[in-house]
Amino acid sequence: MLIQEKMEIKEKLRILSDAAKYDVSCSSSGIARKGKKGMIGNTLAAGICHSFAADGRCISLLKILFTNQCIYDCRYCVNRRSNDVVRTAFTPEEVCTLTIEFYRRNYIEGLFLSSGILYSPDYTMELIYETLYRLRNEYHFNGYIHVKAIPGASSELIERMGFLADRMSVNLELPTAEGLRRLAPGKTREKILAPMRQVQRGIAAQNLRALEDSNLRGTLKRGSFRLEDRGRKEAREIGMADSIAHPGRNVWNQGRDAGGRVFVPAGQSTQMIVGATPESDYHMIRVSEALYQNYDLKRVYYSAFVRVNEDSMLPALPGGPPLLREHRLYQADWLLRFYGFQAEELLSEDRPNFNVLIDPKCDWALRHLEQFPVEINRADYGTLLRVPGLGVKSARRIIAARRSGALDFTALKKMGVVLKRAMYFITCSGKTMYPFRMNEDFITSQLIGVERKNTWDIENHDSYRQMSLFDDYQISAPVSGEDRESVVTGIL
Repeated sequence: MLIQEKMEIKEKLRILSDAAKYDVSCSSSGIARKGKKGMIGNTLAAGICHSFAADGRCISLLKILFTNQCIYDCRYCVNRRSNDVVRTAFTPEEVCTLTIEFYRRNYIEGLFLSSGILYSPDYTMELIYETLYRLRNEYHFNGYIHVKAIPGASSELIERMGFLADRMSVNLELPTAEGLRRLAPGKTREKILAPMRQVQRGIAAQNLRALEDSNLRGTLKRGSFRLEDRGRKEAREIGMADSIAHPGRNVWNQGRDAGGRVFVPAGQSTQMIVGATPESDYHMIRVSEALYQNYDLKRVYYSAFVRVNEDSMLPALPGGPPLLREHRLYQADWLLRFYGFQAEELLSEDRPNFNVLIDPKCDWALRHLEQFPVEINRADYGTLLRVPGLGVKSARRIIAARRSGALDFTALKKMGVVLKRAMYFITCSGKTMYPFRMNEDFITSQLIGVERKNTWDIENHDSYRQMSLFDDYQISAPVSGEDRESVVTGIL
């Protein structure tokens, strides 16, 4: 497929922004940087575009592909080599112009730049690197930049890119190597994990250097060498060799040479497609758990499979994209990252998929009623986090507030506790909110009544129905406000 070079930048923007919509990123930026004299833009830890920050703000981001041309023929991808679509590519100068002009008009606060593979991974990464270098050094853009690292590109390019971007991500695509072999024959797990490991090592080595610079490791002795020497030895072990080809080569020196910039300060993320292959929810959250533990990822994103290509290898979707399954995986992801849960607690080989009618935390609590009810005025922080309806913030508020006196249900509501879920699992001074049977079937029926409307909203986001006097369904946004809040804030 030939690239259409004689095309107005406005038309390129239409094509390449539409082609980027399947790359998921709805997180906060994770990095704060103040504006500087002589530079344009800043970045706030509150968030990036087309996402909701913890305070409810929607933050804008220019989200584009550098090119929709690709050498791969991934069966699930709209930009696959065999698809007959108009192909085009930006130049580095065009991406810089768009970013700066959009920023000056207050349309965006940052840039999300992904790409197909033009000719080769190294060729494409060189162009993306040139784009970021111009933005930072010629246009003095100091705003947030999230860039996709391309599997198969050289480690030196990945390293140089890491000092210009705030966040880097490599899409895992599918949770198993077998799934990649069937649906993305040009990609391998090894090529995907290599840059992921490189970024992890670079960040770890940089953190180690920061410890050395703060003299935390410089004075004590152990055996025949000081801890600072041990630190340098550990740095070599985790990727700080002098070879050009080594993943973490000269990270701290490069950081200083790059105008004092930090290597990938907002960390790295990845994305998995949900429903393109037959893996269970249990398999997917175990993969996510391993990525968090072994690669220090900031986020794993889940993207409901959309059948954009007609291919016999792809599953049929009679009910449309599995949006509700995606939603449950995001909820479980919060439990893994912030609530102290492990994948084996939420699911098992015998019970491999989430209950679509109820959120994972409630489902876990119902299967462990022997641990409830929890006395709010005595339970420790870890126990509070496992109560449905209590989030990280509300648990901390409870710990702080009960030092001044006993708490009741009115006080809990003011603290942000979702009592319509929590009421079945807690007591205040030994009393429940209302009399009820501590029975799994009864509590399940009550919670499903609350969840059923949310489920309908998610699965029927593009449909309309006649309102009835006999139910409380409402025509609303694709995802209800409560569900959006639970995913953004983590209060489950």
